[in-house]
Amino acid sequence: MSILQTLKNRFATALQPLSDDVAPLLDMIRSSQDPKFGDFQANCAMPLAKQVGRPPRDVAADIIAALDVSDICEAPEIAGPGFINLKLKDAWIVERVNSIAGDDRLGVMPVENPRHVIVDFSSPNVAKPMHVGHLRSSVIGDAICRTLRFAGHKVTSDNHIGDWGTQFGMIIYGYRNFVDSAAYAADPVAELARLYKLVNQLSDYHAAKQKLPQLKISLQLQKDELAAEQSETDPADKKAKKKLKSFQKAVDTTLDSIKSAEEKLAAVAADSNLQQLADAHPNIARLARAETSKLHAGDVDNQKLWDEFLPACLQALQRVYDRLDIQFDMTLGESYYNPMLADVVSSLKDKGLATDSDGATCVFVEGNEAPFIVQKTDGAFTYATTDLATIQYRVEQLKADEILYVVDKRQAEHFNLLFKTCELWGFKDLKCQHVSFGTVMGKDGKPYKTRSGDNIGLESLIDEAIARARTVVDENDDRRETPVLSAEDRHSVAEIVGIGGIKYADLHHNRESDYEFDWDKMLATTGDTATYMQYAYARICGIFRELNIDRNAIGQATANVLLTGPEERALALQLIQFDEAISSVISDYRPNQMTGWLFDAAGKFSAFYAQCSVKNAETPELKASRLVLCDLMARAIKTGLSLLAIDTAEVL
Repeated sequence: MSILQTLKNRFATALQPLSDDVAPLLDMIRSSQDPKFGDFQANCAMPLAKQVGRPPRDVAADIIAALDVSDICEAPEIAGPGFINLKLKDAWIVERVNSIAGDDRLGVMPVENPRHVIVDFSSPNVAKPMHVGHLRSSVIGDAICRTLRFAGHKVTSDNHIGDWGTQFGMIIYGYRNFVDSAAYAADPVAELARLYKLVNQLSDYHAAKQKLPQLKISLQLQKDELAAEQSETDPADKKAKKKLKSFQKAVDTTLDSIKSAEEKLAAVAADSNLQQLADAHPNIARLARAETSKLHAGDVDNQKLWDEFLPACLQALQRVYDRLDIQFDMTLGESYYNPMLADVVSSLKDKGLATDSDGATCVFVEGNEAPFIVQKTDGAFTYATTDLATIQYRVEQLKADEILYVVDKRQAEHFNLLFKTCELWGFKDLKCQHVSFGTVMGKDGKPYKTRSGDNIGLESLIDEAIARARTVVDENDDRRETPVLSAEDRHSVAEIVGIGGIKYADLHHNRESDYEFDWDKMLATTGDTATYMQYAYARICGIFRELNIDRNAIGQATANVLLTGPEERALALQLIQFDEAISSVISDYRPNQMTGWLFDAAGKFSAFYAQCSVKNAETPELKASRLVLCDLMARAIKTGLSLLAIDTAEVL
């Protein structure tokens, strides 16, 4: 059990006579930010004092009187208006450190009640190369899987690929009308991606051409309304000014739509070949949708093309996953669930959940204006239907206790409706969570793309990361009196550093935040980066090489750690709280909790390394003690990074 949980359990006993609801009070027990206030601080006396109508310090004294932590802590102290400061006994810290010496798990015990968690992540559309937009789901989902498994849960990772949606109708239409046979023979995935992009561009062109006149009419009406409102608005009237802003916002939104439409028209008009294709295919969007419907209805020719396209597309995806060291237990795409969709709709109707609405079949969820459409007017099923069939399969066939969807935050409404529909449908005991995340941004504050506006391919991103990392590795090795890495070793280390840099740069942010992609920060050897952690690990390995000591021998020996200074104590305390980092990640599926723990640990190790010489320790016993702490720190970095799917190397 973690130190924090142990303290919470002790406080729970002390607080129960004082409050009927101790849970929120226990949440106010946290690690201290400043060592002068002890190791942990309980701030529960102040809110409890308001409930009972007594001075906070008196309430704090009552809590301490009933609190039994004498085996763990020094005598608790009351500070300020009623803070309870707790300092762990050095002997207790030493006992815990000695008990985990040589342990890659750093004392983390498997959970007592494991759950079966299905993690749905990455999930790209096939027949299109993976791009930087797929990075976040892939690395966040993989880190969550690894951490859940480490904690002792049963995990099934599922890459729910898009292999049956509207993009295939577009690709089939493009293949039949625009394919370059030589290009397709040389690189089928690249040619299919080109066809998808072409059909999409031509469809957008005709949609923009149709919408533009109405947009201009709407703009003029909005401008007239804005002008009328401006003439009547009193500058001192705050409500009127707020209303004026809403009119201006409507104008700005329509202007943006007009600009976007005009850019789409101009892009086609500027290319005579594109213009000819657009003129020759005025109904391309409708015809592409028809190809999708034919595929779903079992059309033999479309099915044959789908069977031909899919293997090469899956191989291209797997190549990227192999480079990122990401594996899946299952890759069941949307197509797998197609035979189940009609029964899903029938079941929803039988239970009175699905009703007809303007020709479509919908589930209306209380509190939501938008319906959950499970069958379109043309009879086609939707992503909603597939997601419901997937949940049914995961519960009934896979016996899932919990399903996590690692999908960007723009899909929040869809998952809100999905989960509520699922509960109404009868899956009340299933826990579902949308593990949402933000966008990878460029330095211009917009989603990270190439200069031409295309999404940056994930493979090219990996290639550039490795190339940049190779420069860092070469410079570091060349600074040595005698370089120690061969050309082959340098390439291997560059892969470790480059790919680790990409992953860590993503994972160390709060997943719900957008973040700016910055190569220089990503591969920096100082600061909160994978490279900093990897170099810290290599530096520790270097200590053992210099002293000609086998790290495994340290792990197998009986440990006797000595805490002779604050730096040793701070590092030891950090190391015995690795289980807190695991719990923090799992509590709301935030891998940045692990990167935060690693960065704090690295900082404490740097202070220890600067003040506590290993090589020149005053006594053999102290040297042995410090080697144990060094070994544990190396294990902490290696294990912590491995849970983020980031490798280490003993020489960098």
